[in-house]
Amino acid sequence: MKFDDLRNKYPKFIYKKYEILDQNDSYLITFYFEIEGLCEFKPTLKIKKSKNNLDNDLFNYLVFHVGLIELISYYKCTCSKEIVIECGYLNEEQISWFKKLYYYGLGEFMYVNNINISMDELVNITCTSNLKYDKELKINTSGNLVAIGGGKDSIVSLKILKGLDNLCFMINPKEPGIKAIEQSGYNEYCSVERTLDKKIIELNNQGFLNGHTPFSSLVAFISYLCAYINGKKYIILSNESSANESTVIGTKINHQYSKTYEFENDFNLYTEKYFKIDIKYFSLLRCLSEFQIAELFSQYKEYHQIFKSCNVGSKSIPWKWCCNCPKCLFVYIMLSAFLTKEELYDIFKEDMYNNKELLDTFIELIGYSKTKPFECVGTYSEVRYVVSLVIQKYKDEELPYLLKYYKEHYKLELDKDYKREFNNENNIPDEFLKLVKNELERVNELIK
Repeated sequence: MKFDDLRNKYPKFIYKKYEILDQNDSYLITFYFEIEGLCEFKPTLKIKKSKNNLDNDLFNYLVFHVGLIELISYYKCTCSKEIVIECGYLNEEQISWFKKLYYYGLGEFMYVNNINISMDELVNITCTSNLKYDKELKINTSGNLVAIGGGKDSIVSLKILKGLDNLCFMINPKEPGIKAIEQSGYNEYCSVERTLDKKIIELNNQGFLNGHTPFSSLVAFISYLCAYINGKKYIILSNESSANESTVIGTKINHQYSKTYEFENDFNLYTEKYFKIDIKYFSLLRCLSEFQIAELFSQYKEYHQIFKSCNVGSKSIPWKWCCNCPKCLFVYIMLSAFLTKEELYDIFKEDMYNNKELLDTFIELIGYSKTKPFECVGTYSEVRYVVSLVIQKYKDEELPYLLKYYKEHYKLELDKDYKREFNNENNIPDEFLKLVKNELERVNELIK
């Protein structure tokens, strides 16, 4: 089905309401969305409760905002011309904020579906409710809510934050994340169970529009709600500086848009102005290169059989490395700068540098294709630097297929020293920045 046809046939998407059911140990939240003339959707969130007393108005306002992000997964199947919000109020500035997020957050989706439209044209947002929120509450917050995914990045954050007042946070917990938390010495974590309405899968199978959504923006709003429930002051992510690089060269189309420094700033400005409580959101690894993160992780041997980053493998039980996707190859490349061939094989069970079927993916990762892979991977220059470094490590040994291909077709790039790279564009509070620098120094001493 075509974009214009669907917009004309289904011009209105409605955010009807949300319901909060207070259960014994959790809150069950149901959102009600409708594509007028097509169907209704009722996705849910189940969030573990705490012993803190909550302000009902603020709690509802935060839940309402989660729905404004959750709706993207359903809105995208028709890209209706209008979103009507019946259960809350947004002023013009707030509407503009969400229009920007929807537009750039759906950048990959529009690129893949050959949709060419401006931000102003994509969607008109109207509110039929006058239910405003304007409280300024004095709430005592302390400690950290640390988002865990199960990959190397969040494990690096856990190591840096060791010994602090941390509560780990996961959406739809899976084995690698749970094991990483347990290995780090935590006995409990903040759990969120998110369910999609299965009708969206049926529509996808029927040919309605489908594609990538800005999931990290959903993480942002859900984690803010969970930080409030648990009285935490800092929400700590593990998004690195490489997330800022566009996926499609020369555009703002970025698979990782809602992991960027731009979104992080936008989110903090929005929450400070409209939620008005003492909770800050930042990425602990924003100051580091992927090279430095891999260097740190290479020393955390106790996690090497636990961590997983492969999205393809996440669909299998147990979660495994598929060794045939951009994420697997990227992680393999970055760790190859620090681990031996035997150590890499012990993790991935394959020598990916000798996998000829990965050549096209390899070329995308090093930046000699039209786009990067639509995955959470590092910058072109970082990958070229590591590949060049590893080629040098082989000396007189025969190079594996992908490294040999690189040496025959491109020049080695070793001019920039990523070991000393430091990105000053970050929102990391000074006390946390000191911890990052101390851990870098400690690991550098170990490697010498």
